[in-house]
Amino acid sequence: MIGHCGIADPEIWMLVKMNFEHRRLDGVDQRQETPIDFPVESDGSLVQRAASALEFRMDEFVVYPGHGVGQITATDVQTVAGTSLEFFVIYFAKSKMKVRVPTQKAASAGIRKLCSPATIELARRTLGQSAPRSRTNWAKLTKEYEAKIKSGEITALAEVVRDLQRRNATSEQSYSERQLYATALDRLSAEVALVERVTEEAASSGLESLLKSRAGNVA
Repeated sequence: MIGHCGIADPEIWMLVKMNFEHRRLDGVDQRQETPIDFPVESDGSLVQRAASALEFRMDEFVVYPGHGVGQITATDVQTVAGTSLEFFVIYFAKSKMKVRVPTQKAASAGIRKLCSPATIELARRTLGQSAPRSRTNWAKLTKEYEAKIKSGEITALAEVVRDLQRRNATSEQSYSERQLYATALDRLSAEVALVERVTEEAASSGLESLLKSRAGNVA
């Protein structure tokens, strides 16, 4: 869930909100902050970045669970309850959305680097496998598929694409099935395209061809 100002962490947003409210004096909004060149604590010491934050660099493409592939376009510093916090600004081109994530919470928020070519191959193998037959009702399956999509894990995305493609082959898909399939395929294709340096259209076409080939072999 994205809070106001694009801040993704609800706890951090509450602190930001409280800090802004304390700045309202005599009915005048005092939220304008002086630019800070370096992230510092209230005592003047530099904010210590978590080791995980140092793994990401400016302009790098990353995967953010629940949103897919985005690009780190900047770092922001905001004063929260007297403490300066540094945020990654991640831009998602397709949705034209910006999200701010505390650099020290990047790893715990699930942000990761693009997967390796070997992991892409593992996802392809997943697509080539036969989808398991499930007797679970659609409502429960929907929650399972949504959880896999929000996990941001590429093999989980491949499982959703594979399973829903099989359902499409055996029965007419509902609107919700088509939406889940499209979302999973879109996020899977976006990461494959960046790792393999091809267009998203080419990546999507290749993945769907693999699915059709597997379906033909099963038939």
